[in-house]
Formats: sequence, C-alpha cells, structure tokens
Amino acid sequence: QVHIVQSGGGLVQPGGSLTLSCNVSGSSDISSMDWYRQAPGSQRVWVASLYNDGSRAYVDFVKGRFKISGELPEKTFYLQMNSLKAEGTGVYYCRVFCPVAYWGQGTQVTVSS
Repeated sequence: QVHIVQSGGGLVQPGGSLTLSCNVSGSSDISSMDWYRQAPGSQRVWVASLYNDGSRAYVDFVKGRFKISGELPEKTFYLQMNSLKAEGTGVYYCRVFCPVAYWGQGTQVTVSS
C-alpha cells in the first residue's frame, strides 16, 4: 500500500520562498516524481519532474525559480520555490510512479501580501 504525505505549504509574500515536501512509503520502486499545481478555478498543471536517472524537467514559467530535488531511493522529495509570484497560489500535489501513479493529498500555497 503506497502512502504519500505532503507538507510545507503556507502563506508567503510575493518574492518569498517556500519548500514543499513529499514523503512516500510502501513502495519499493519509484521511477519518477512530479509536482503539479492547481490554481483556484483552474485545471491541475504540471510544474516539475524528477526521474530515476537524476534528470529534471520544469515548466517554462518556473524555470530558474523552482528546484525539484530528492533521492528516489530515499522516497522523500522537495520542491523549492523561490521568487514566488501571486499566480503561484494554488494547491500543490506530488505524484509518483511506482509503477502506477499515486497522488499526494495536496498542500495549499498562498502568495499574497
């Protein structure tokens, strides 16, 4: 039984930083891990991915500001978010493939002054 626990959301001012965590238990083989964001009234959109070969990928609007990290064998992953903008507000979800997709419960991030 795969279990995912997210943490680290909250309120941050524009220009601030926040780090989200995603901890996975109950899985022996994770092939990739992703972060998604769902803004109010919008669809969930892909933000970043970390693959088991160590490669990373980011959506254009977070490149240079966000960093996905973690070690797949350790099953804990992070999304470091810098220079946050108001449009970064939303619920952030982590998703892992091991080998099917599992989603975290989501964590709220609010960027506001």
